[in-house]
Amino acid sequence: MPLLMNTPVEKMTGPYVRRWWALIVLCLSLLIVVMANTSLIVAAPDMTEDLGLSGSDLQWVIDGYTVPYAALMLVLGSIGDKYSRRGALVTGLVIFAGGSVMGSLVDETALVVLARAIMGVGAAVVMPATLSLLVAIFPKRERARAITAWTATSGLAIAVGPLVAGWLLEDHAWGSTFLINVPVAVLAVTGALVLVPPSKARGMGRIDYVGGLLSIVSVGALVYATIEGPHFGWGAGPVIAAVVAGVGLSAFVWWELRHPHPMLDVRKFALRPFSGSMLAVLFFFFGTFGAIYYSTQFLQFVLGYGALETGVRLLPLAGAVFVGAAVTGRLTPKLGMKVTVVAGMVIGTAGVFLLTRVDAGSTYTDFLAPMMMLGLAIGLSVSPATDTIMDSFPESELGVGGGANDTALELGGSLGIAVLGSLLGTAYRDELADLVGGRLPATALETAQDSVGAGLAVAERIAGDPAGGVQQAQAVVGAVHEAFAHGVATTSLVGGIIMAAGTLVVLAVLPGRRGTQKRRAAESTAERDAERVGAA
Repeated sequence: MPLLMNTPVEKMTGPYVRRWWALIVLCLSLLIVVMANTSLIVAAPDMTEDLGLSGSDLQWVIDGYTVPYAALMLVLGSIGDKYSRRGALVTGLVIFAGGSVMGSLVDETALVVLARAIMGVGAAVVMPATLSLLVAIFPKRERARAITAWTATSGLAIAVGPLVAGWLLEDHAWGSTFLINVPVAVLAVTGALVLVPPSKARGMGRIDYVGGLLSIVSVGALVYATIEGPHFGWGAGPVIAAVVAGVGLSAFVWWELRHPHPMLDVRKFALRPFSGSMLAVLFFFFGTFGAIYYSTQFLQFVLGYGALETGVRLLPLAGAVFVGAAVTGRLTPKLGMKVTVVAGMVIGTAGVFLLTRVDAGSTYTDFLAPMMMLGLAIGLSVSPATDTIMDSFPESELGVGGGANDTALELGGSLGIAVLGSLLGTAYRDELADLVGGRLPATALETAQDSVGAGLAVAERIAGDPAGGVQQAQAVVGAVHEAFAHGVATTSLVGGIIMAAGTLVVLAVLPGRRGTQKRRAAESTAERDAERVGAA
């Protein structure tokens, strides 16, 4: 057996023998891409202190990764389909590792944002490649199980990212959270060359670069507007970006409807299984990412847990993801994907609503049940939704299918963090002003209102000031904790309402089991006919 795997999937006469080993490589590649976002949550306090980041700076350190990641996935997935899906995976991992090395070495805010953007470009190549290769390698009867493992890996990364980052930050600087990606990327590249067979689309026409450019402009502008506007005000920049996003999206739909080989056939959105699954992924990650984002902040800033302690306390979420994945693997074939997807969204929505009970006296146990419910919901609902989305695309468009699924995921997460984070900030500022507005100088109050971390820093300065003292500092700390808890509760109420509305929409759009069975029976007949033609 040769050291490198060089036989393309398209030339194999049967299922690839080492496909489950290849899945491990694909999941490892996915793991570091998702961890790059979640690990930064616990590294943010160290980075803020070391680089002197403002609230705006920190937001763009986080979202410098998100904008290219979300905007480029559709186009880069199509390029992978055309030329080489495995080549795209390897190239993306190399770019990702390069950005990680840069992020570990630089000490200026602008350069950290640039490093994160480079990592985002690499992630935009890797993410759709993992999903398109998975679907290409696995026969249809095993595909749902493989996608369940892929989905469980995404959920695992949400918890493992903070855990690994916390472990590193115990003895190392924040740059180590970037550098840890490099050996994992090297291992994944080696595994891809040895275990993952080459694959590309057969008979694919010319790439629709105009449609691709319009998708980049539309999604990029939309993500920029949703990040910048809610957090920093709807000035000229965010408003122009929102207009560009609207015009670009209209132009994209117009162009795709008229192009003989569109980048993304927008007529698919008329298919209820596809559109319902895309909406499920979008709404679900809107609430989930937002809730995890501010819950982690509460654990660190209010309950005082260190980075490693915070990571450990997110592990039940990862365990619940695997439980949900196991359950959906058994229930979806029996009950249909609509039942498991909607059930997962209901459980996730209930978990977010539970966070409305948070107050200044809350402990970790108040977050344990919501975190486990969110993990269970991820495992239960995301896998069948992703499977349905990928089933909507022919073999020649698997990269585009992966890009569409991952764009919905990343766009939902970005909107969740931006919108719910903005609501949290507003509720925190208003409540803090009511609690200590008359007892702090205007400049100190303005600083404390920037974030919960800034509020605690103001309290620390007051403790060291003879004019203030420990007692006044403790009063400010109590007010900051109470204001942030109020913000979490208020934001969870709004987030829960949005998720509940999304659940009702998905319930109305997704077809029942009978309609899904008819569609899959027709697909199976077509697949058998194609196999007979190929054999002849």
